[in-house]
Amino acid sequence: MMSASTLFFYLLSAFILGTAVLAVTTRKIFRSAIWLLFSLAGIAGLFFWMQAEFIAAVQIVVYVGGIVVLIIFSIFLTQKTGTDMPRSGRARTLFSLLAVLSGFALTANLIYHYHFLRGVNRMFRLNVGELGSQMLDTTVHGYALPFEVVSILLLAAMIGCIVIAMKSKPTK
Repeated sequence: MMSASTLFFYLLSAFILGTAVLAVTTRKIFRSAIWLLFSLAGIAGLFFWMQAEFIAAVQIVVYVGGIVVLIIFSIFLTQKTGTDMPRSGRARTLFSLLAVLSGFALTANLIYHYHFLRGVNRMFRLNVGELGSQMLDTTVHGYALPFEVVSILLLAAMIGCIVIAMKSKPTK
């Protein structure tokens, strides 16, 4: 008999995978961004399910609240919200299918050859103060540099969106 926790995990995983597939396969660019928002919110739900509330909050604030909003603003700035994305050709579809199948084969191979050890049902503890110190640390185990690189990348993306939006339309 399946426990309620296991059932919730499977339902949440199906939700994440379903919305991720819809984000990739829909032809409307705005709908794709909304499906991505739901998928990332589902991942935050998985963190809540694992009782890692701080990581779930970071997931919501950074990815759902930051990156998806940036993507949606970029879509609005380029004024292409109602247009369909171009159809992919037959070769591109075949390549995508081969990439997905090889990804599944690689994952199945790794799962088959890795011997999972049955763990004890103990909770892992997250010390938020220690986690914050590690995020600000500039040594080998710190995360200050990756956060700075991502912030510069997001700034460059936003500037690029503004430049694209400000391009003058060709005169006839």
